[in-house]
Amino acid sequence: MFQSLLAEIKEYKKPSFLASFYMFLEVIFEISIPFVMALLLDKGVQMGDMQQVALYGGLMLVCAFLSLFCGMQSARYGAFASAGFAKNLRKALFAKVQSFSFENIDRFSSGGLVTRMMTDVTNVQNSYQMIIRVGVRAPLNLIFAIWATFLINGQMAMIFVWVALFLGSILALILKIVYPLFTEVFKAYDNLNSSIQENITNMRVVKSYVKEAQETTKFQTASGRIYRMFMKAINVSVLSTPAMMLSMYASFLMISWMGAHLIVVGNMTTGELTSMFSYTMTILMSLMMLMMIFVMLVLSIASVERINEVLKTQSTIVSPENGLTQVADGSIEFQEVSFAYTDENGDKAHVLEGINLSIQSGEVIGILGGTGSGKSSLVQLIPRFYDVTLGKILVDGVDVRDYNLKALRQKIGFIPQKSLLFTGTIGDNLRYGKWNASEGELEKASD
Repeated sequence: MFQSLLAEIKEYKKPSFLASFYMFLEVIFEISIPFVMALLLDKGVQMGDMQQVALYGGLMLVCAFLSLFCGMQSARYGAFASAGFAKNLRKALFAKVQSFSFENIDRFSSGGLVTRMMTDVTNVQNSYQMIIRVGVRAPLNLIFAIWATFLINGQMAMIFVWVALFLGSILALILKIVYPLFTEVFKAYDNLNSSIQENITNMRVVKSYVKEAQETTKFQTASGRIYRMFMKAINVSVLSTPAMMLSMYASFLMISWMGAHLIVVGNMTTGELTSMFSYTMTILMSLMMLMMIFVMLVLSIASVERINEVLKTQSTIVSPENGLTQVADGSIEFQEVSFAYTDENGDKAHVLEGINLSIQSGEVIGILGGTGSGKSSLVQLIPRFYDVTLGKILVDGVDVRDYNLKALRQKIGFIPQKSLLFTGTIGDNLRYGKWNASEGELEKASD
C-alpha cells in the first residue's frame, strides 16, 4: 500500500535519513542526563565534593546542549523532507489526473480529486514528518529508558512493562473504533467539495432562481455532518489522555512506595530513585507520543488508501502501440455506435444507441435535441474523451482507437459549451491552441 507513495520521496531520502539520525543522537544525549544526574547526587552533592559536582554538572550541560542542537537539526531536516515529499506526491497525483479519461474523472469526481491532492496529501505529509522524527524518538526513548530502569532496579522496572501493556490495550481499542470514522469523514469531505464547486461554478443559476438560502442550508448540513463525525472520532481518541494520566500517577505512587522501602534497607540510593522518577516521565511521555503517532497514522492510512487509489488507477483510454499519427482527411463516420455511462454500482445507462452518421470533410452540420438527449456525449466520442460501448467511429476511414491520442486530438478543434479562462494572461490562454504563437498571431486570432 505504501510502495507507490514511498517512491515519491526521491531526492529527499538523504534529508529524511538525517532527520532520523539527528533524532537518534538527541535521544542518546537526553537519556544520558538522568544517569549523570544520579552520579551528581551520589558522588557530588551527598559527599560534599564540589569538584565532582562541577564535573557532572558540566557534563549534564554538555549533554543538554548537544541534545538541543540535534533536536533542532532533526526538526529542520524533517520539515524539509516532508514538504518535499508532499510536493512530489502532489506532482505525481496531478500528472496522473492529467492522463485520466473523462470516465476516470467521473468515477472520482472533481471534488474527490481536490480533496486527495490537498487534505489527504497534507495528512500524509504530517504523518511522514512525525514518523521520521517522533517515530524514531518515541520507541528509542522507551527502549533506552526501560533498559536504564532495569539497570537501576529490575523489580521496579517491571512496573513500566505492565503500564505499557495497559496503554497498548487502550490504544488498540481506540484505533479499532476511530479508523472507520476517519474513513467516512473523507468521503464526506469529497461531497462537501463537490457541493462547493457546483455552487461557485453555477453561481449565476443560484442567484437567478434565488436559491441562496437553500444552498446555504445544504452546505451547513454537509458541514455539520463532518463536524459531528470528527467530534465522534475525537471523543473516542481523547480517552487516551485519562488512561495516560492514570498510568502516570499510578507509576509515581508505586515507585515512591517501593523506592522508599528500598532506600531504607539500603538497596537503592537517593540519586537512583531520582533517576527512576526522570525515566518514569520519559517512558510515559514516549508512550503518549506513540499513542499520538498511532492516531495520526490511522488518519493518514485512510488518506494513503485514497491517494493510492488514484496513483494505481490506469486510464480507461490509452494510445495504441505504434498508433497512427497522420489524419489527412476530416471525414467522420459513426457505425452502429452505442454509448453508456457507468454509475457507482457498475450499472450502465445508454444515452446513445445504434447511431449511424456520416459527415464529409468540409461539411457543416448541426445536431439538435433536448437537454440530456446525448448531443455532447456524441461529440465527445470523436476525440476519444470517452470510448464507444458498441460500434466504432471512423476519422478519415480509420477507427479513432487506432490513432495516437495526441495526434488525433491535435487535429480536432473542440470548443466546449461553456468557455473558461485559465489563470494567467489573455496571451497565455490564446497560446493554448499554439504554444509558440507570436504577438502578431495572437492579435490576428483576437481580431
